[in-house]
Amino acid sequence: MKIDPIELTRQLVNIESTTYHEAPAGHFLYDFLLGLGYDVEKQPVPQPDLALTPGAGTGERFNVYAAMPGVTPDVVLSTHMDTVPPFFHCTEDEEYLYGRGTCDAKGIIAVQVAAAERLIAAGVKVGLLFVVGEERDSAGAAVANQTPKGSKFLINGEPTDNRMALATKGALRVELRASGKMAHSAYPELGESAIDKLVSVLADIQMLDLPIEEEIGPTTVNVGVISGGRAPNVVADKAEAHLLIRTVGPSEIVKNAILAAVAGRAEVTFSLDLTFIRMRRVGTLPTMIAKFATDIPSLTNWGEPFLLGPGSIHVAHTWDERVSKKELLECVELYVELATGLVKE
Repeated sequence: MKIDPIELTRQLVNIESTTYHEAPAGHFLYDFLLGLGYDVEKQPVPQPDLALTPGAGTGERFNVYAAMPGVTPDVVLSTHMDTVPPFFHCTEDEEYLYGRGTCDAKGIIAVQVAAAERLIAAGVKVGLLFVVGEERDSAGAAVANQTPKGSKFLINGEPTDNRMALATKGALRVELRASGKMAHSAYPELGESAIDKLVSVLADIQMLDLPIEEEIGPTTVNVGVISGGRAPNVVADKAEAHLLIRTVGPSEIVKNAILAAVAGRAEVTFSLDLTFIRMRRVGTLPTMIAKFATDIPSLTNWGEPFLLGPGSIHVAHTWDERVSKKELLECVELYVELATGLVKE
């Protein structure tokens, strides 16, 4: 059966599978790959605590791994099934498919399935690994890393404009929680403002001199969520902020700088720590540096990593998410070329 990656992308994008709610996409891929003759397994992934994780689900959650019967793969093609919210269906024009997940990363799933069919026909031992949770905490990758399948190479898919990534930044998620004492806002001296503490802490963090890596760029800090207080006329007794820091070296340097800047004024939790990764150049493909993080640091037992995929990260996570139909078809060829070259080394 010849796989049409454009049609398969349409089908996948029209399945809602935001993080923590990936099961519909997982069931579709499980059945689809069974129909192609693969041995397919579901790897259960636990849901997070609802009380601690807004938006978490209560339903089934699992990765999908597939290989031909009896095959220990030399190379595994992998990406993620989950998308960021909000979900919106697939539309298209002559050049592009639009919709949530078209480039991040359901178009990549479709391309990898099509490439795997070509590789199998060429005698390459290949596996497919589609995980959950990449957009939040790489929970699916962490589960998959406990049961590797013996592969020598891992080709991970993220939107790189069909260029090979030579490095990816790391990701350090920081949660700050400040405490204070409520009082009537007419008498602020009787209270202690948690918001004032938090604002001061954030200002100090943004002034930090954080590492810069030649050819990769600087460490960057994004204050993504901030909340707190009770009412405008109440001195705030609590406030919190969630930061995402893109690292370019050992995270301990950044962690120590954050702790020193906070200086006890807030509780600090490092809730995600994905390592900065360098990868080697292969062949003559154009290259890039990924300023984003991937599941690669959580899939260390799956072989030497590479990163390549269709679509632009600049439209991922936006209302204008899209992928070029031409890029999808080109990436099938690129995955076949890369995987074939690696197994011949």
